[in-house]
Amino acid sequence: MSVISLSPVDLAIAASLVLFIALLQWRMRLGNTQSLLIAGMRTVVQLMLLGLVLKYVFAASNLLWIAMMATVMLLAAGREVMVRQKRRFIGSWGFLLGTSSMFVSAFSVTLLALLVIVQPEPWYLPQYSIPLLGMLLGNTLNGITLGLDNLTRNAWEKSAIIDGRLALGETWTNAISDIRRDSIRVGMIPIINAMSVAGLVSLPGMMTGQILAGTPPMEAVKYQILIMFLIAAGTGMGTITAIVIGCRRLFDDRERLRLDRLR
Repeated sequence: MSVISLSPVDLAIAASLVLFIALLQWRMRLGNTQSLLIAGMRTVVQLMLLGLVLKYVFAASNLLWIAMMATVMLLAAGREVMVRQKRRFIGSWGFLLGTSSMFVSAFSVTLLALLVIVQPEPWYLPQYSIPLLGMLLGNTLNGITLGLDNLTRNAWEKSAIIDGRLALGETWTNAISDIRRDSIRVGMIPIINAMSVAGLVSLPGMMTGQILAGTPPMEAVKYQILIMFLIAAGTGMGTITAIVIGCRRLFDDRERLRLDRLR
């Protein structure tokens, strides 16, 4: 089965739909029209550049180039985690918390998939390693961002309650336990929703792409099941790591809530 090539006109038609939504938001004064337009332009520029880079990375199949690309992806994801929060940790913590959590989760799960499950030859074959890492980073990013935003926002808004529980003799872990549990739950919602409706309401992106490229449907289904499970594991590990470390950062050694560490 041959792949149907898309022309610039086809992409322009799709882009016009985004422009239409942006116009509606501007008329309704929602305040995020500029963000939508910038995101649309970034999508085009970033994906076109990615296509050019992947062309050479796939041809070279060099571990150093793949490692450099993975590092850039991780740093970009860490920045997005930081800037998407209403309240975030000041200084380098705002960047390092999300980045380190994604490194621990997304990279470890990707390595497991490459070395134990898929086993391409060589193990870092960019056809498999780059897409797997990209999907894991993207979905882990969503979970960590939502979880940290919920944690810092609720800690800020419920500081009086937390201080009251501390004053009554509770430890810092107990004082923030409800917020911690809720933050982890919020971070896991996107992947739980995606797994719940996969194949029933939606056709996941990787499976759709493989089918459009001519892959047999059952083979595409098996890969999608693998990806969903990997994403769930990566998101869970990343979100829990980020929330646990973030909770500790909110308190000093004397177990006092430190809102001055947020902005």
